[in-house]
Amino acid sequence: MALKAVRKDVHFDDIETRPINSRRLYQEGKLHHIVKNAYKRAPSVREMMDKAKAKPSNISTIKSLEKLPITRKTDLIELQKSKPPYGGFLTVKPQKIERIFISPGPIYEPLHSSKIKWFAQSFWAAGFRKGDIVLNTFTYHLSPAGTLFHEALRHCGATVVVTGTGNTEIQIQTMRDLKVNGFVGTPSFLMTLIKKAEEMGLNFRNDFALERAWFTGEMLSPSVRKTLEEDYGIDTRQAYAVTEPGGAIAYECARKSGLHLMDDYIVEIVDPVTGKQLKPGEVGEIVVTPIHNKAWGLIRFGTGDLSSLITEKCLCGRTSYRLSGILGRTGDAVKVRGMFVVARQADEVIMSSDTVSRYQLAVNRTDQRDELTLKAELKDETTDRTKLANDLNEKFQSVCRVKIDKIEFLKPGTLPEKYQKISDERKWD
Repeated sequence: MALKAVRKDVHFDDIETRPINSRRLYQEGKLHHIVKNAYKRAPSVREMMDKAKAKPSNISTIKSLEKLPITRKTDLIELQKSKPPYGGFLTVKPQKIERIFISPGPIYEPLHSSKIKWFAQSFWAAGFRKGDIVLNTFTYHLSPAGTLFHEALRHCGATVVVTGTGNTEIQIQTMRDLKVNGFVGTPSFLMTLIKKAEEMGLNFRNDFALERAWFTGEMLSPSVRKTLEEDYGIDTRQAYAVTEPGGAIAYECARKSGLHLMDDYIVEIVDPVTGKQLKPGEVGEIVVTPIHNKAWGLIRFGTGDLSSLITEKCLCGRTSYRLSGILGRTGDAVKVRGMFVVARQADEVIMSSDTVSRYQLAVNRTDQRDELTLKAELKDETTDRTKLANDLNEKFQSVCRVKIDKIEFLKPGTLPEKYQKISDERKWD
């Protein structure tokens, strides 16, 4: 069934379609300024750079960020304990801070900016406009999410219904009474509202006006997206946000073929062990450097999330690079012959075959070379195994960028009841 309403995918401003070289020059100019300022005013940044023997003048390009170490959430928490309250990352006088956000840890995040509109590009791309009535189900309490989303929606002209989390029945009544046509929250909470409304005897598609939903905070699975769009006619978009560096990092356009990177952040995809930047298409950790917040000297924040970069121009006209999606966490990936193999990507390839019921990827080491073996349980013993093996390996190599060395087809029930989908069995002598 068709979606209730899909608006023309116009751009928020000219910045979204600027030439890629112009974008890089803009970001690197900002980077040089924020590094110089942070080195001068933020003690922890100065200590970090001195230890790495890096001077501000040496950090003027995105590539040069490799000279600096990665700061992680655990580092921020410990630094804010030892150097309260901001861990030595504050770059302005305390009286100049306009807002202080708190993320789990707790981590205090100072903001010096009168206009919180970074998420506005994301909401605009999702179709939110003046005249929309939008339910904001993110909390306004002890979290930046509710306020950030609220103000960004207002930049798009939308009317915001301030609900926050919980109170399911009240939210359902509010949606009906106010004819809410937009939802901001998590996929699971929207599904909870829909199922609760149906338990109350309501027909969600007919009794409610919901047309579009914007998600962050958790994965939007393909099955949930299909249910929302095909069964309920709701156009869905998702965004990637990280609170520590300050908010929206990437967002979907109408093409839904990756997440466009915001210009207010420099995003690297790196090897989480070495911190070295990876090539487009290679899976690694998302590392973020905010270049918009004058108060916050955070440089190279390691998110722990895995993704890869798409550099081809999107058909929507936006010229920014895109994240391929959030593929998992750094602990979920196994490196095979220099490439990270992630369970979610493997699922995408292997489980796309109707003949495979379960699988396991085993990594061994033979003659100083990593060897990848696929063990796949077949639903149908009459399957053409040679053709299936060739198809699986071709697709796997295309998506995961590494070749499967050996494929073993198994009878159903051969794999144990509980097992790791990617098993690292290498022994390092």
